[in-house]
Amino acid sequence: MPPRLSRLERIYVREPIYFVTACTAHRRKLLARLSIHAVFLGFAANGPASGAWIGCYVLMPDHFHVFVAIDDERISLSNWVRALKGTLSSQLRKEGVSSPFWQKGFFDHVLRSEESATQKWQYVRENPTRAGLVTESDDWPFLGEVFPLEYRAESG
Repeated sequence: MPPRLSRLERIYVREPIYFVTACTAHRRKLLARLSIHAVFLGFAANGPASGAWIGCYVLMPDHFHVFVAIDDERISLSNWVRALKGTLSSQLRKEGVSSPFWQKGFFDHVLRSEESATQKWQYVRENPTRAGLVTESDDWPFLGEVFPLEYRAESG
């Protein structure tokens, strides 16, 4: 199991939690590698300084799923995804991987409740198992939780 970042008790967010999926160009198998995982975790650890908190994530060979809360109106989800893709692209270039790295755009879904987040995560965390990469999802080394996000609805 990869080392986890130091944990906060729980981060309650009033802003939406986004479920984001982005795919590599031509579905190239670029992401399920230790170096990309390490760069991803570094990006996630630095996220709170710019108002972005990554919760659960899965890096698959050709796409990633991530739950993120953005609590700074100065950063848009699009700019945040662009920064994440750019950071991972820089690492791929350092490793001599040729571009293009990413499909244009990304898919996002706003989670409307804690139940919605839990259901989505339960489905997504099984991706490595469904893909035949591991027999148990917990055996997949590129899956985890950086910050424990918890949805909190606005009260009246």
